[in-house]
Amino acid sequence: MKINRITLWHVPLTSHETYYMADGKTCDTTTSVVVRLDTDSGLQGWGEVCPIPHYLPAYADGVVPAITEMAPVLLGADPIGPEAVMGRLNKHLQGHPYAKSAIDTALWDLTAQAANLPLYALLGGRQQKDMALYHSITCIAPDDMAAMAREAYGQGMRQFQVKLGADNNWQTDAERLIKVREAVGAGPLVYGDWNCGADALNATRVGRAVAHLDIMLEQPCATLSECAHVRAATGLPMKLDESAFDIASIIAGHQAGCMDAAALKLSKIGGLSAMRQCRDLCLSLGTQMCIEDTWGSDITTAALLHLAAATPERGLMNTCDLSHYVGPCLAPEGPTRSNGRIAPPKGIGLGVRPDVDALGQSIVILD
Repeated sequence: MKINRITLWHVPLTSHETYYMADGKTCDTTTSVVVRLDTDSGLQGWGEVCPIPHYLPAYADGVVPAITEMAPVLLGADPIGPEAVMGRLNKHLQGHPYAKSAIDTALWDLTAQAANLPLYALLGGRQQKDMALYHSITCIAPDDMAAMAREAYGQGMRQFQVKLGADNNWQTDAERLIKVREAVGAGPLVYGDWNCGADALNATRVGRAVAHLDIMLEQPCATLSECAHVRAATGLPMKLDESAFDIASIIAGHQAGCMDAAALKLSKIGGLSAMRQCRDLCLSLGTQMCIEDTWGSDITTAALLHLAAATPERGLMNTCDLSHYVGPCLAPEGPTRSNGRIAPPKGIGLGVRPDVDALGQSIVILD
């Protein structure tokens, strides 16, 4: 089997409501890049990446040129064994993990289809029937955030990410955490996420103001040393996101003592091949994981759910239903949440096949 065509689409994904984060960052309509790898056997593999430029060093308009650069290595290649193909791509083009993540997903989709197996069977086997989700709450007024938490709790959600820092007011951030904690009661996981938008002083002030509650902090500051300082000063557990992006950074976070949990994201790490290695390292270190992606629709959601389902329960804190936050729906058979949990799609490969009509006009065809 050989890859004989690469087709790409730009698809605008619109959040059901504007998403507010620290430092004035917002997420409303973002461009997702959908990739299809065709083969001479007739099988088609799908991938997706939806970068947010102000979140990580990645942008949608960089995907097509990067994949065009990689095309000579991909076209004519046997897709079976994604890690081998990705090794050749990494030698041909250094960096650009976000663009490579979409290709890597499509390669795994093809490999699983060729084996007539669901993707999770190749990523460690089905270890969980379904997985816990977290619900992300946009950073707005504290009372409104508490109302969102109560609504999600009523729908079965038991893990809540509280966005902080949109107004640069540490007291309001503390109020956000307190009110969401009160809204969902004792037991559910609640953590406050600055997305690197706080300084160590104000993150520490927030942490100490809520230290009497069961609260976790997520990536308050841009540097690992600052995050470690906040972890030590507050005594609160911490999840790393932006600072955990490869094997070396995960080891560094563990050594710094501020990585009780880590967000593993497909586009940040460079796809399922690299992410599986990071997952296994976190399992060895005893670090809880959120297996997710930066943003996206049904394709990337399916990919991350297969990896999450193949992860032992002891290591998986939660996963993410990205397609729940945006429209349009690209694959009608994509999974949906139920009572705060979600399972990977059924069928072989990713288990989703996008509606080409929903994708619109393709922008590049390489063959």
